[in-house]
Amino acid sequence: MPVEVVSVRGLRFTYETRDVLRDISFSIEAGDYVGLVGPNGSGKSTLIRLILGLETPHAGSVSLFGQAPSQLKEWHKIGYLPQKNPALSRFFPATVQEIVALGLVPKRADAARDDREALRKVLDLMDITGIRDKLIGELSGGQQQRVLLARALIKDPELLILDEPTIAVDPEIRERFLNVLMELNQKRKVTVLLVTHDTGSIGKYAKKLLYLEREVIFYGGFDDFCLSAEMTKVFGSFTQHLICHRHE
Repeated sequence: MPVEVVSVRGLRFTYETRDVLRDISFSIEAGDYVGLVGPNGSGKSTLIRLILGLETPHAGSVSLFGQAPSQLKEWHKIGYLPQKNPALSRFFPATVQEIVALGLVPKRADAARDDREALRKVLDLMDITGIRDKLIGELSGGQQQRVLLARALIKDPELLILDEPTIAVDPEIRERFLNVLMELNQKRKVTVLLVTHDTGSIGKYAKKLLYLEREVIFYGGFDDFCLSAEMTKVFGSFTQHLICHRHE
């Protein structure tokens, strides 16, 4: 039986009497790689905040690993990379390894050796060992994103949630970054929920598409999306072809 990592049922969120999200229902199974797309203002970042328990829904429910976010104790299972992060400031007074180590969850007092080993492994994984002593503000945008992803990965999460992680990096760095995520999903079986504005290329990496415009317009595999006449009516043949071409 597939294991549900994220379950959203009948979710509704309102801001100043306006529905930001309405009647949102879907589930993400262990090993999925879901691309969450939609136009600006469609509620993507709000949905992520609701999933993580950073906002409270006005109706409906969210569960992570079978528990409400407010009840979840094993937060080390989740790695989160937000859209905006103060660590990206060139004035932030912390080194690469200090930023990455922030992702460690406090444990028993004798865990220091395990933490050092986890830090070493994730710096190697993201190819940032050579810059571990540099200040975060001295790095390029692509290097900063690798550092922040390392922080999200340091506890070997089962679920990785990323909100527009490549929005400020150049195309070469973006592709390299997305290839790292795809490898984590395929080889280490990390479940990925990736928010992106890049509808045209998400099919190259993700297994499923979740298209949001305040409500779920489509959720499923790319083959289903590409063969759907209903989705042709919604998206238009050009946009549908663009997404499907990058999926092939």
